[in-house]
Amino acid sequence: MISVKDLHKTYGHGVAATHALKGIDMEVDKGEFVAIMGRSGSGKSTLLHILGLLDVPTSGSINIDTIDTLGLNENEKAKFRLEKLGYVFQEYSLIPEMTILENVYVPAVCLGKQNGYRNRASELLEIVGLGNRLKHYPNEVSGGEQQRASIARALINHPKILFADEPTASLDIASAKIILELFKKLNKELGQTIVMITHEPEDEKQVNRVIWLSEGLVDRESKF
Repeated sequence: MISVKDLHKTYGHGVAATHALKGIDMEVDKGEFVAIMGRSGSGKSTLLHILGLLDVPTSGSINIDTIDTLGLNENEKAKFRLEKLGYVFQEYSLIPEMTILENVYVPAVCLGKQNGYRNRASELLEIVGLGNRLKHYPNEVSGGEQQRASIARALINHPKILFADEPTASLDIASAKIILELFKKLNKELGQTIVMITHEPEDEKQVNRVIWLSEGLVDRESKF
């Protein structure tokens, strides 16, 4: 599903240059739940943003679902992101003036889908345990529920890959546990491919494989 070869990312130039990624090689298979871990500054978020087409590398190659993503122009990247990728971040970024249901189907509307998106959004909210929150507004539900809504939103267009950047970082322990169990359910029951950045050691128990980064390189991998 994902194939990365000799990926580099450098910020700045000359003596002020920061080498965030120094030659990453990695693969993610369809249906895997992979965590990317490492100390602060190891390159985790930089890697995820590049994989998710939210940033561009300095050099290297990335193939996602057999597509050379670095060969896409900006319009093609935007379409690829909407059709193939889903994103969950630390901040839920729900639109406060829209209901939970409306927030979830926004990406479908952006893709121009005319039929079935409301039903799809309702079904996803049932899956994430928010079937009774469809008409609520973001400020009327908890942080954990907002994050579950953001997960439903990320799945609305049937993404090939779900990218999550420390999705439990701003949640309490109980809510974080619910989110991780939900990711595991999506992976096992729906076959959703998930790549997640995390710094929580206990999250290792929820994934198939951990890719450890250190100073911009893959340090080691652990399988579970």
